[in-house]
Amino acid sequence: MSFPKSSSAQDGACCYRRKGAINEILANFAINGPDGLPDPNIAIWTLLLLISWKYVGFAVIMMLAGMQSIPDELYEAAKVDGASFWQMQRSITSPLLAPTLRIWVFLSMIGSLQLFDLVYIVWGKYVSTTAGVSTMATYMVREGRSAGNYGYGSAVALIIFVISLIIALVYQKFVLNRDLDGAVTEQKEAEKRARKRAKEVQHREVAALASEVK
Repeated sequence: MSFPKSSSAQDGACCYRRKGAINEILANFAINGPDGLPDPNIAIWTLLLLISWKYVGFAVIMMLAGMQSIPDELYEAAKVDGASFWQMQRSITSPLLAPTLRIWVFLSMIGSLQLFDLVYIVWGKYVSTTAGVSTMATYMVREGRSAGNYGYGSAVALIIFVISLIIALVYQKFVLNRDLDGAVTEQKEAEKRARKRAKEVQHREVAALASEVK
């Protein structure tokens, strides 16, 4: 399942704060746990755990959808050839799941550039700066709308858009295009065969005209 953003943020705030669930569990073992929210040395790892928890459901759904698109005949043929489980994962599952992984990486990259709600709910617009987890989106809101500098906030939003667009175009050109090329391979082969047949017909017509002239 996938978890709502506000729910993930509140769960994180309850678990990693000074009197949170994790520190209460550590206290039972006489361990004084750290405060995972305002400490700059720990806050970034807390944010990483929260993001992982937030998107693990979406990642699992994507991977399951990608695995269901792999034909069972490939695994059956590999079993007949004597391939082990790990050999099938390395030679069948991983290559055919690569397009799904590339899409997931792309969405994660764009999402990280636009990360706002999780940081804003857990750390707030001011604590996020001192904790070292401020993002471009939280900076835009803090220095733009909250400070009354709407023009400056709009400029930051435009910069975020341009950076996201450049990354998306570069990633599509050098990474995602290989999936598009693989998807249209059949069409390209058919066009190639059609051009070859057209050339053969043209050569035959030229040869026939040459023989008539003689």
